[in-house]
Amino acid sequence: MPFELTKEYLEKIQAAISEQNNEFIRTEMEELFPADITNILYELEGEEAHYLVTLLDTKLAAEIIINLDPDDRKKFLKNFTSQQIAEYVDLLDSDDAVDILNEQPVNVREEVIALVSDREQARFIIDLLHYDEDCAGGLMQKELVKINVKQSVTECVEEIRRQAEDVENVYSVYVVDDEGTLLGRASLKKIILAKRGSKIADIFTDDIVSVKTTATGEEVADIMQKYDLDAVPVVNIQGRLLGRITIDDVVDFITEQAHEDVQAMAGISEDVEEDDSVWKLVRSRLPWLLIGMTGSFLAAKIIGVFDGEVARTPALAAFIPLIGSTGGNVGIQSSALIVQSLADKSGIDTSLTERLKKVLLVSLLNGLIAATFAFLGTLVLEHENTISLVMSLSIFSIVMLASFMGTITPLVLNQFDINPAVASGPFITTTNDLLGYGVYFLIVYMLI
Repeated sequence: MPFELTKEYLEKIQAAISEQNNEFIRTEMEELFPADITNILYELEGEEAHYLVTLLDTKLAAEIIINLDPDDRKKFLKNFTSQQIAEYVDLLDSDDAVDILNEQPVNVREEVIALVSDREQARFIIDLLHYDEDCAGGLMQKELVKINVKQSVTECVEEIRRQAEDVENVYSVYVVDDEGTLLGRASLKKIILAKRGSKIADIFTDDIVSVKTTATGEEVADIMQKYDLDAVPVVNIQGRLLGRITIDDVVDFITEQAHEDVQAMAGISEDVEEDDSVWKLVRSRLPWLLIGMTGSFLAAKIIGVFDGEVARTPALAAFIPLIGSTGGNVGIQSSALIVQSLADKSGIDTSLTERLKKVLLVSLLNGLIAATFAFLGTLVLEHENTISLVMSLSIFSIVMLASFMGTITPLVLNQFDINPAVASGPFITTTNDLLGYGVYFLIVYMLI
């Protein structure tokens, strides 16, 4: 049964920490998964969390620490010495170890690397520190099982036993030549079933997908999804095998990117969590809030220009919310589809002309249906043909215009390497409000 952290259980753990009931704490923690213990740490004070972790087995503590959110982990590790951090780093996969060290000050990072007892692990870490964290080189881990193509299956089994001590999950054995160039892979099934005396050259397959160290995280995720891979090897420009990226690292990357996109679509300018400081939360939300208010002031100015028409026909004011909501909804729908298509690199890229043709056809049909609905709805409410005609033409024009803006804006932002997800939130809503009110009152001015 999944563990559920309750207030009563948390109070029991805090009491045990306060009383230094170490045996009770260890017994309770042994029953939990590392991810469950991580959740407990989030609810404890800094000193309490530090005390709890130091009571645990070093391997378990390392797994708990790597599960922490990067910002929380950075604060948490301030309570530990470089020697303690080095002991945890020693037991982690190289990519996870690098994630921790990248969060530390330079002097702490250098001290920890010097204190790592496994010098191969230290070398792996130094190699990975050169890569950007969101590229394939930054996502890969150095731990893997590889075999020379000239070796026998018997030698391969011995090599697997030797290398697998440092590799948590062995999905397959990578086959390389004398220069370390990746040639292919040998599945564990083929290795086990191979006849005595067989050579690796006889059983390996050269049908293998790999990525270069410079590939982006998005490209890696797309490749692993497309080919349904548990792990993908990483090679340099010469094709030499440097490491591998496993599915758990890609899932973490995708989750982080999705989190950032959701916040961008909501108009939050920084990566924040609910438990961050009040000032940080305010700072992350305020820019788009002020931009939205500026747009509303401009919209009010547009309405003010036509206050004479509104005064003569008060019913026009009642339909202003319909204009704003329709434009905003249509714009967000269009931009969401474009953002989704930009994120999906698996198909043939559609030209701008083809995109605009399809958008024009869809918005034309939507506009005609929405305009008809607006005409009939206004006629039922106001019993006035002129106002119904104004609303019908306005809704049609707004649907067409909002669809165009919702399509073109993400494409333009993408060309300038700006996250197109920002177009799906307050930016589109504010822009379409201004355009919608302008079109509405222009039609009012022309017809009434």
